[in-house]
Amino acid sequence: MIETDRNKLLGIGAGVAAAGLATVAGVAIDRLWRDREHAVALGTDEDFTVEPTSTAVVVADDGVPLHVEIDEPDEPVPGRPTIVLGHGYTLDLRCWVYQRRMLHEAGYRVVVWDKRGHGSSGTGEPSHNTVEQVGSDLHRLVDEVVPEGDLVLVGHSMGGMAIMALAEADPQLFRERVVGVALVSTSAGGLERVTWGMGKLLGGVVNRLGPVAMSTMAGRQEVVDSVMRGGRQLQEFLVDRGSFASPVPLSVVRLTADMIFGTTMEVMASYTPALNRHDKRAALANLDGVEVLVLNGDKDILTSTEHSDEIVELLPGADHVVVADAGHIIMLEHPQVVGEQILALARRAERAAVTPAPAASRATRGSRRRVTDLDKQRRDRATRPTRRRAQPRRTDA
Repeated sequence: MIETDRNKLLGIGAGVAAAGLATVAGVAIDRLWRDREHAVALGTDEDFTVEPTSTAVVVADDGVPLHVEIDEPDEPVPGRPTIVLGHGYTLDLRCWVYQRRMLHEAGYRVVVWDKRGHGSSGTGEPSHNTVEQVGSDLHRLVDEVVPEGDLVLVGHSMGGMAIMALAEADPQLFRERVVGVALVSTSAGGLERVTWGMGKLLGGVVNRLGPVAMSTMAGRQEVVDSVMRGGRQLQEFLVDRGSFASPVPLSVVRLTADMIFGTTMEVMASYTPALNRHDKRAALANLDGVEVLVLNGDKDILTSTEHSDEIVELLPGADHVVVADAGHIIMLEHPQVVGEQILALARRAERAAVTPAPAASRATRGSRRRVTDLDKQRRDRATRPTRRRAQPRRTDA
């Protein structure tokens, strides 16, 4: 009885807190959302749909159906690798819309998929929502959709962790078929260091209390839905602040919000323990001999450059690219840069598959580069609304 009352109080408290957050943020949005007028000027009517050549349902080893889309090249090039794009936690395959278009136009076969509990894929037992299971799901996808030929695996955030889990489980696949790997805005472990842009003290509080709050709200999805239904601007405000470090169109903010808030609280909460205990540092050794790109934004508040630096320390031959003025959802914020880097990786991997470089050469040629998206900066300036200066008051003598 006491436990039941306690749970009721927790539920009421969580609901009041959510409603309070909506009220406070609703009042503050117009004042605090940086460059709101600029975001409007950037446009809101973009079409993010991509018509795949075909779709497939891959059934995971525990029976969960996984939604897969395949983009076949108009003119296939023999020997060219298939590129598999994996999204991160609370996103879905739509986050790769720009890169899908670029890679398809460049003549690559592209495979994108929704992870369990995300997008159009099914949801299994909450206890199965682990990095290792998602790595196993990726293995099943490769077996069924890309059963032969070279592979370039691209993973954002939890998608990158899934690649590491796959490397741990099946290193032979990486020796025989995987020729390139892109680890985008991800971590090999130590997510307890995430500060959420609040500093170590407050970030630590969020890390301790956040999972408890999510677990409490997981059984009260209707409360979350009711708050968010009346808080479209609240969603956009939270997403813009947490995902991007430079102005993006409102349409991109809306797409990101739809993906994040389309993920149930139960799924979010069930993945949290696995993400917190994620540690695949040792598995990175199985990427030796593979062309590797490590890419993230310099203002990513979730997987900061500290995480990418650590990956590169363990993979000294990796190409390390840090994008200026970029947050965590980097492929939607700087789509051209991310697409170009993945294309460059695929082309390096193709060349290396034909003429492998000596191990000593691979280990010494990695470099850390800072990339500034100059085209985006110019577009941002061109669309920034001019602010009228206040005119001095006229006084009649």
